[in-house]
Amino acid sequence: MEVQFAHDDPNAASDMVRQAFAKRLGREPGRELYAHADAQALRHVFAVACSLDSQVIGEPQVLGQLKSAHALSREMGLVGTELEAALAHAYSAAKRVRSETAIGERPVSLAAAAAAVARDVHGDLKHCAGLLLGLGEMGELLVEHFRRSGLKHLTVAAPAASRAGELARRLEAHHMPFDRIGEALVGADLVVTALGTGRVAIDGAATLAALRKRRRRPILFLDLGVPEDVAREVEKIDGAYRYGIDDLEGLALKGRDAREAAFGEAVAIVDAELAAFQRTLAVREASGTIVALRRHFESERLRVLAEKPDDPARATELLVHRLLHAPTALLRELAADGTPASLEGEALIARAFGLEKPENKK
Repeated sequence: MEVQFAHDDPNAASDMVRQAFAKRLGREPGRELYAHADAQALRHVFAVACSLDSQVIGEPQVLGQLKSAHALSREMGLVGTELEAALAHAYSAAKRVRSETAIGERPVSLAAAAAAVARDVHGDLKHCAGLLLGLGEMGELLVEHFRRSGLKHLTVAAPAASRAGELARRLEAHHMPFDRIGEALVGADLVVTALGTGRVAIDGAATLAALRKRRRRPILFLDLGVPEDVAREVEKIDGAYRYGIDDLEGLALKGRDAREAAFGEAVAIVDAELAAFQRTLAVREASGTIVALRRHFESERLRVLAEKPDDPARATELLVHRLLHAPTALLRELAADGTPASLEGEALIARAFGLEKPENKK
């Protein structure tokens, strides 16, 4: 859980958050609670939005979670202008990372790799029918991932009919007797096997028979069995695609390698976007000083005109004297100091008034 906030006193606000966590936990939080402030906090927000601070680098769900939390907070009136601006720039950085790097292009988990293969073979999973053979936990996790990816039609079959029926009810799927696998294959676009019986359940002959009745519409087999549930000969049949667990793990490993290679590019984008945002903040803060400076000058001008309404020469002389009083006092103070920092201050004042940079004193 993470709390992001903008506050004039970060330490005080952090204490409030800590107390809230302590009340919720029933104890004082320890090392698991940490806090960032100022530039470090901004960098963290940008990294979270760009999915660079996730357990799985490039995981798009993180950005979605951040946007959902942002929207809810906004509805409750809990997002001020500072946090709104920071998140808007963080989203912009995330968009650049997604479009300019390969950090989110390849799957990095076995389930994500399986879903990517399924989309390559069948396209939109909403129009596909799935078949789960077996009660293995990995098979269940895989079809749940397919469900989230759009798969609507699912049938479950396993040797233990009662347990298969329970799983079908839990997954809100259909249930079919295990001895009717051949019939089930005809209607299946996507077959996940997790039997673990040590015997081949689907061979080449059964696959060819199903494909003929399907009029060669392809079938994707995702074989999670060790040893395999689907005969390797199926790989040689046109219209049948078989991926074993080693194949899926290999795809996930390649995805992780690709994301790690893109990580440096993504960090460079975050650095650039963060620097741009900090410049925007600096300009915004400076604009307040500019407004105050103009207001001060105008106030002095009106005061002098009120004091010397009929003597323009004296009025301008008095105005110059008053406006230069503070800068002159500061220059004398800097000159007396004589440190490198004071010389830089003198140069800055000279630059502010469009004067030539004063020569360094020895």
